[in-house]
Amino acid sequence: MTDYASDLASHALATSIATFRSQKSLGDRALAQLDDAAVGWTPEPENNSVAVIVKHVSGNMISRWTDFLTSDGEKPWRERDGEFVDDVGSLERLKELWELGWSALFGALEALRPDDLLRTVYIRGQAHTALEAINRQISHYGYHVGQIVYVAKAYKSAGWNTLSIAKGQSRSFNEEMKRS
Repeated sequence: MTDYASDLASHALATSIATFRSQKSLGDRALAQLDDAAVGWTPEPENNSVAVIVKHVSGNMISRWTDFLTSDGEKPWRERDGEFVDDVGSLERLKELWELGWSALFGALEALRPDDLLRTVYIRGQAHTALEAINRQISHYGYHVGQIVYVAKAYKSAGWNTLSIAKGQSRSFNEEMKRS
């Protein structure tokens, strides 16, 4: 690999890790605002609770990132349908599942070398470069973290502490960013 290609691959890997860390932080801050009663709450009967979303994301992460470079990302032992059964029960257990998934992800990503990004990995028998698989998961987890934030915000309603720029504060936030 040329120096430029190696630098680019290193940057892509570092950027991916940073993006995942940002997604995790957003989810962490949403979960921190919840209590046990919020775990199984849904805004509508057909919606998923935070518990179900976290179970699914964690199950996906553990499956996808275990033996990332050497086995299909859809492990035969994964029980995807069971991820959609709301049986978590407590915020403590929810956070344990959340951390297990992220631990699998970061353990795998932090072990990768720039040369690994063009290796072939499989998800449900379909070939991807490792970089494609990483980007696929960035999109997937971003979608679900957004759902977690939405459900948590709906549950907390007026008690929600914003995770980004508060309504009506964009102008002052932008001015502050220019000063720093």
